[in-house]
Amino acid sequence: MEALEVKEMESAVEAVLFASGEPVQTERICVALGLERPAAEQILQRLTDYYAYERRGIRLLRIEDSWQLCSSPDHADAIRRAFEIRKPAKLSQPALEVLTVIAYYQPTTRAYVDQIRGVDSSYTMGLLLDRKLIEECGRLQVPGRPRLYRTTKQFLRAFHLTNLEDLPELPDFGVEGQMRLNENGEVVDMETGDEEALEIPQEGKSGPDQDL
Repeated sequence: MEALEVKEMESAVEAVLFASGEPVQTERICVALGLERPAAEQILQRLTDYYAYERRGIRLLRIEDSWQLCSSPDHADAIRRAFEIRKPAKLSQPALEVLTVIAYYQPTTRAYVDQIRGVDSSYTMGLLLDRKLIEECGRLQVPGRPRLYRTTKQFLRAFHLTNLEDLPELPDFGVEGQMRLNENGEVVDMETGDEEALEIPQEGKSGPDQDL
């Protein structure tokens, strides 16, 4: 594509994303603009790089196979002041524990989460469902058919992840599952508090500040 045509396509893609206000699938952008997928992804990546490099007030996030415009986390305080938005509470330790188990072992049942944590997790899982960080995704084909749970796209947005493959590698603390994500996105041993030096990407990460 010629330089002028690329600029026009970038402008059109930007308009589509802005008008949506929600994640837009790559295929929908291709259809709307009559683009082949490689060309559309090239334009989307150019926009992503532009917003980040120029330190604009907006960012373009990729969430699995969808794209969404959002405000830059650098200006979160200004946005809250402008709209008088109360700063959301941080995720509690039980919520972080439950969310971590589900993130790494999904799809999984509440009974498995309870087994890993050693306590009843029904209340905390209810809160995570209300916040749309986890969701039901079917039933396990065993007697009683317990519900299965997985993380959501809202979880990916909250931790600024493109997909689940971006999660930090699960460290070996010697006891399977005895871990949680702390407020910095680090995987922590629940018993000792030891941290693994692997973090969820920080730029644009709203993380626990947007949750319980």
